Amino acid sequence: MSLIDQAFQANSNFTRDFDRSLTKVPTPRIAIVTCMDCRLSRLDQMLGLETLDVQVIRNAGAMATEDVIRTLVISIRVIGTEEILIMGHTRCGLNGLHEDEFVAKLADETGTTDGLTIGFMAFTDVENNVREQVQTVRSHPWIPKRIPVRGAVFDVDTGQLRAV
Repeated sequence: MSLIDQAFQANSNFTRDFDRSLTKVPTPRIAIVTCMDCRLSRLDQMLGLETLDVQVIRNAGAMATEDVIRTLVISIRVIGTEEILIMGHTRCGLNGLHEDEFVAKLADETGTTDGLTIGFMAFTDVENNVREQVQTVRSHPWIPKRIPVRGAVFDVDTGQLRAV
């Protein structure tokens, strides 16, 4: 049985104990931009927040891409989010990725270098990367200046969150 089949099977069990309080319209107070890494999947629990207070926006490396900015603008201006946290993490797969080598490998395997106009956005210092993403979000003209935008790095080995 595939993992997707297992997921559908498990969902039928989940629905029996489904928390109906989660069906109300969410009113998140904080948007967290973080990595797609599965070790960051339970952010509400990790950060002591209520599920419906947290809007999680994920991509590889917690990058403030155009789509992330689009989502944050909707989160703030339509849904009412009041704060933004950019959260990187230790041992991220993009940290230290040699982008040129990776693209060359993809070209060998697929026969083309076409496919991603923005690149993979690899970095060499997670704290510096978080600072750059915070600055990208803070400086965007559609993100209100009244919205706090802060950065942090989650240590996947200790569970500790440290401000950047």
